[in-house]
Amino acid sequence: MPITERLLAFYRPNHYICRTMEPFEIHILGCGSALPTTRHNASAQIIKIGNKQFLIDCGEGTQVQLRKCHIHFSFINHIFISHLHGDHCFGLIGLLSTFGLLGRTAPLHIYADPKLEELMKPQVEFFCKGMNYPLFFHSIDATKHQVIYEDNTVTVESIPLKHRMPCCGFLFREKPKKRHLIGDMANFYNIPAYMRQSIKDGADYTTPDGEIIPNSRLTKEADPSRSYAYCSDTAPCLKNSGILQCVDMLYHESTFAESEKERAAQTFHSTARQAAEIAKSAGVKKLLLGHYSSRYETTDTLLEEAKEIFPNTIAAKEGIIINID
Repeated sequence: MPITERLLAFYRPNHYICRTMEPFEIHILGCGSALPTTRHNASAQIIKIGNKQFLIDCGEGTQVQLRKCHIHFSFINHIFISHLHGDHCFGLIGLLSTFGLLGRTAPLHIYADPKLEELMKPQVEFFCKGMNYPLFFHSIDATKHQVIYEDNTVTVESIPLKHRMPCCGFLFREKPKKRHLIGDMANFYNIPAYMRQSIKDGADYTTPDGEIIPNSRLTKEADPSRSYAYCSDTAPCLKNSGILQCVDMLYHESTFAESEKERAAQTFHSTARQAAEIAKSAGVKKLLLGHYSSRYETTDTLLEEAKEIFPNTIAAKEGIIINID
């Protein structure tokens, strides 16, 4: 029997290896604004991509929220601070101290306005004596859209925002993924282990008899790359629509309802409706509201106003985990 006929007799669609995508999760630790309330904590989020955890902002009480959400401190190696208002960074020195008390030795990297290093170093020297882990500060130019972090699976880009002081958002993008090798096909052709990586990269396979097996027969499509954008704090900034184009999820501050539009403009914040207009303009897949003013007992009004413009909107809440898939 020719090899192609034997292959068809052997191979069936259910021979695909069942795979699940690695996690890409947003853990909301805090989504309130400047004034503390019993309803919301100050800004902080954990972005979990595969086995990596990134912390965005570190408002007061962040480490308590990490405990409540059962997030392991030791997996946090990179912290991104959007700007130097207290509700986004007052929890940082406490977290650094706790890392030391836990015996951390792994390096910690902080990405922020260059003034943060100047402010933090005396505090670290005073409160964190004997700290056994290296601490690195990486300066961000909040006026530029650029890659500020990159590893083998993900990039993080800065997003210039419009606030009362230098402020930037962050865009997390997975890099393009490799195709999946179909296990039954690899076994059928006895593909050596050392060649399987190149096939995942797109190469064809040449059998010992000289037959060329096309890559499309040996692999299935790669999982789609996912993306998440964090924009807080900012006045409406439509020029960022291009940067945010088609991201899977956009977290956009929605400090005020439309009735407080003038107050939003004075303080360089956004209403929920304005956040929805940004989401619609950028063609994002889902909008996540947050950074609520303390004047609102519930998020109902904010959510209703946003949904009028962009129906696929949800409201952030402490403790929720959002899967991007």
